[in-house]
Amino acid sequence: KDPGASLRRLSNREKTRLIRPARPMFSLNCLTRRLMIPLSSYHYHHARAGHDKYSDIRVRMRALFKESSSRYGYRRLHHALDLRVSEKIVRRIMREEGLVARIPHRRRYSSYRGETTPAPDNLINRDFSACRPNMKWLTDITEIKACDGKVYVSPMIDCYDGKIVAYTTGLHPNARLANTMLRKAIGTLPDDTRVIVHSDRGCHYRWPEWIRICQEHGIIRSMSRKGCSPDNSAAEGFFGRMKTEAVYPEHWEQLTCRQVMEHVDTYMHWYNHERIKQSLGWKSPVHYRMQQGLAA
Repeated sequence: KDPGASLRRLSNREKTRLIRPARPMFSLNCLTRRLMIPLSSYHYHHARAGHDKYSDIRVRMRALFKESSSRYGYRRLHHALDLRVSEKIVRRIMREEGLVARIPHRRRYSSYRGETTPAPDNLINRDFSACRPNMKWLTDITEIKACDGKVYVSPMIDCYDGKIVAYTTGLHPNARLANTMLRKAIGTLPDDTRVIVHSDRGCHYRWPEWIRICQEHGIIRSMSRKGCSPDNSAAEGFFGRMKTEAVYPEHWEQLTCRQVMEHVDTYMHWYNHERIKQSLGWKSPVHYRMQQGLAA
């Protein structure tokens, strides 16, 4: 038979819980002696039974989690609380309150159509850091399912702080989607700025118009190696975050294409202006640039 729990392994709080239901049948002195718990310890835990010292924190965490549209994990909640409480406590409260971090779904759109034109060198070489804005940009295209079709999103991401410099949405992954986004991104550049634009080997970035726009504005092209998604993992990571935080849990597949595009606009604004990042000192990209005295 199971010998049961060992008294030596039980905490005084657990022993106090065992004593409560047995009080009508046995004296308190008898129970504390048998369970090997001092009377003072019993009274201490008994006085605090049912009292949750984290009750105020629970309320704030639920509110912050809701404000983030259920997108924040324990690290961002821990920082947003701005209290002297450990991350371990935050994780425990999240678990007890059912505040579950969203899990990414692994699926991606591929625009590779073969080696249509010569590919430029991989100048980024998986170094996605930048010491100033408009030094290295990343781009890619992803698809999002809607109830009446698919929506394609093409962003330009600044390696300096992860800010979305520009983006376009459309119903087709064509040259217009990519080229329009590129022109919008170039429109944000100060004069005489030369930026590296890194992409995968998708057909959009090898068509004549894309190449012409880059040459016309002094854009330095860079491409991943063939079939090597880690070479553009920072862009892939952004798509993963967007889908984990918004697309899948909010069931965008039940929306129309027009509604999905509106949700993309909302998410992009939230991502740039409100979503805090640990690498930026727990600030959003826009607030970080403002703090650095840079144009947001």
